[in-house]
Amino acid sequence: MSPTERMREYYETLRQGDPLSRFFAESPGIVKCGISERLIGYEAVSDGLSEQTRTTDDWVVESRDLSVTNRGQYAWFGDVVRMGWTDTETGVENDFLSRWSGAMERSGDEWVFVEMHVSRSVGRDGQAQSVETADSEPSPPDTSSEGV
Repeated sequence: MSPTERMREYYETLRQGDPLSRFFAESPGIVKCGISERLIGYEAVSDGLSEQTRTTDDWVVESRDLSVTNRGQYAWFGDVVRMGWTDTETGVENDFLSRWSGAMERSGDEWVFVEMHVSRSVGRDGQAQSVETADSEPSPPDTSSEGV
């Protein structure tokens, strides 16, 4: 499986509401920065992802500009992603554009995240960019530099 395929698998797993910790390296040095948290180490990342899965539902994850570079044992990525979900505790529905970036390393036959950063996309006015205010057409298909 390529790093690009691994990214697509992660997005699909998020949509399905299935556990996500298996996508991360079991290392005390990994970092995951999300919309509202900064988690360091596999245990913290795993706990945070479990809580996210427990308290969210109805995920929409639309990749709009995935770019992945593969350098043998390491890869890095960036994307613009439409994210939507329902908070199961409050009933609040979220839907906005986000920016993703991070790094992966090969672990056996699989790719695992060693760093991931997800943030809300902000317009020139400093306000979070909702899907309605953004370009409604997804970008062309993924661009990648697999095996270069």
